[in-house]
Amino acid sequence: MKYYIISGEASGDLHASNLVKEINKLDTDSEFRGWGGEMLSSQGVEVVKHYRDLAFMGFYEVAANIRTILKNFKYCKEDILNYNPDAVILVDYPGFNLRMAEFAHKKGFKVFYYIAPQAWAWKKSRVHKIKKYVDKLFTLLPFEEPFFRKYGIDAKYVGHPILDYLDTSHSDEEKELFFKKNNLQEKPIIALLPGSRNQEINTMLPLMLKMLPLFKDFQFVIAGAPAQGLGIYSKHIKQDNIKVLFEQGQQIMKYADAALITSGTATLEAALLGLPQVICYKGNKLSIAIAKRIVNIKYIGLANLIMDKPIIKELIQEDMTIENMHQELNLLLFDKDRRQQLFNDYKELRDVLGGKGASVVTAEGIVGFLKG
Repeated sequence: MKYYIISGEASGDLHASNLVKEINKLDTDSEFRGWGGEMLSSQGVEVVKHYRDLAFMGFYEVAANIRTILKNFKYCKEDILNYNPDAVILVDYPGFNLRMAEFAHKKGFKVFYYIAPQAWAWKKSRVHKIKKYVDKLFTLLPFEEPFFRKYGIDAKYVGHPILDYLDTSHSDEEKELFFKKNNLQEKPIIALLPGSRNQEINTMLPLMLKMLPLFKDFQFVIAGAPAQGLGIYSKHIKQDNIKVLFEQGQQIMKYADAALITSGTATLEAALLGLPQVICYKGNKLSIAIAKRIVNIKYIGLANLIMDKPIIKELIQEDMTIENMHQELNLLLFDKDRRQQLFNDYKELRDVLGGKGASVVTAEGIVGFLKG
């Protein structure tokens, strides 16, 4: 069968690639075309549009790039029609993918949505589009399945795909090899993960780097985002005691003592790896002001949302100051009670999420539905 798959950012590219791997095991005649990045390409998907050309985040940024976005919609629609797949698989990226769900459904294609839009947080009207245009919805968080089923949507909770690829094992030998391979100093690490989009990195990284002179007994390591080059980081770096490492995000988080992380999937990865962290985010003032009026969530960190309590400190917008980051890092590094409480919360989080298998269950759901 032929599948057209659309992911619009780095985390979606990763989760989509694992899903494609499992579909290929069940459907040996499968063919894939779609939107994504290097991870999807590595699974044999013909990627026709890279996600780095799609990442406009925030109301102001979307408005400023509306012509490009409209061209992307037009191109995607034409490409789906020309490819004529048996199914369209949409991965996260709801602002774009819900429009494509409507288009694909009206053109008679089967539509599957993996990583459900967070309609429970904002734009609850989206549930009506999902019910109308999506044949089957696969959710990652435990409370999402009953929420969507309440609206008559064929939803299935599959667990979080992060558990399918996260290696939580630790050993002194692996740590020593990691330090040696990357020519790191014999100092504990503070990790910096300033996001994957250009606008996130250019906003968050300069603020995060203000921590360097305040923690001289530590070395700082930046986890370089997929599809980004060294240049976007090096233009902000004025110090010598910092490294930028690519394709080693998990290892950095495993061996760091603490981290500053821009909100996103990385915050959940860090939590499951047991890394003490502070969630940091600062965006366009207009976009944030609009979001606050229409988004109905207590937290932006996935771990906090899942646990329904602030187990990880969030420094958002005006709270993301040098003083606050300094204070929170100090607590995470030197307050034994704070660290132990965080480790206890992380253990509870792992229990709530359960085990591996999201990619397998989703692949079975898609292929089984198509084969009837």
